[in-house]
Amino acid sequence: MMQCHVLCKPVTTLIIVNLALAFVNLLLKMVLNEGMDYMSIVTYRQAISFIFMTPIAWFYEGKHKLEAHIICLLFLSALVGVTLPQYLFLLGLEYTSATFSCAFLNMVPVFTFIMSLPFGIEKVNLKSKSGKAKTLGAIVCIGGVLVLALYKGIPLNNSQSQHLENRYTSVSPSAKLEKWIIGSILLTAGCLLWSSWFVIQAKISKKYPYQYSSTAILSLFATIQSTILTLVIKGNNASWILKGKLEIVCVIYSGMVGSGLCYVAMSWCVKQRGPVFTAAFTPLLQIFVAVLDFSILKEEIYLGSIAGSALVIVGMYILLWGKSIEQEQCVMKDTQGNQDVECQ
Repeated sequence: MMQCHVLCKPVTTLIIVNLALAFVNLLLKMVLNEGMDYMSIVTYRQAISFIFMTPIAWFYEGKHKLEAHIICLLFLSALVGVTLPQYLFLLGLEYTSATFSCAFLNMVPVFTFIMSLPFGIEKVNLKSKSGKAKTLGAIVCIGGVLVLALYKGIPLNNSQSQHLENRYTSVSPSAKLEKWIIGSILLTAGCLLWSSWFVIQAKISKKYPYQYSSTAILSLFATIQSTILTLVIKGNNASWILKGKLEIVCVIYSGMVGSGLCYVAMSWCVKQRGPVFTAAFTPLLQIFVAVLDFSILKEEIYLGSIAGSALVIVGMYILLWGKSIEQEQCVMKDTQGNQDVECQ
């Protein structure tokens, strides 16, 4: 009962975070369909996040001394957790499809779990019930991701956007396959980088436990990095002018909520429950996106998406169940004065 009470706040927080990020995804797809440059989106949203988070950080946390190694970690965190993943994801979105791109985000919990092992953040004892559950959960998640990526299945609803399918009919199968492979590589690289952000954030939260300040600094670094990246890639052809209310709403919302408050919430959850627990809720994003796509953008829902998402959710709950067993064992060991089991 006490364990449920302890889990309630971070679980609720992460559900809200992923719902908010799903709306970010919806707005991004709408403005990208209208031709907005994806690199300017990344730059604008980080700049708005910095402007929004700085006064909040000053009000709630005041001024804190920043050591050189913390600055370096925050710069690295911005690079691998914001700038490069967002660029690779939006680029992968161009090469593949929206549903396929979101499905790749389901790899993040597994990648985070694997990356946490060599750093000692996660421990797996295959002889224990918790170790077996975490391993089984990771395997089931991987199985769900493979179903999402490799099996499309029959459509479960009548699409009102057949023009999206017609857009690809003139493209040869070999060209489509080549684009799909390139997109898959880009999306995998982006997921690997974002997974590493959770691991780095676990280190930062121990040495600099100020979520608002760290998010503001991270946004500043990400703004500088994405501006330089945009100028290098696009040169003078970079499109910085926002056109219409939708683009303005998109960058403001994605900056304040997606890159600001959501990163604060995820940083807090990493501090409270660890990187694997926080990353384990990432698959919810795809489910929320699928619901929004179906209800607002009227995109097709396929059997493979439903089956894969179900497997991923089952795997996530098995992994979290293993984490809860581990936490209970940790509490019992602590009360008995034995520190053999490390709390996460």
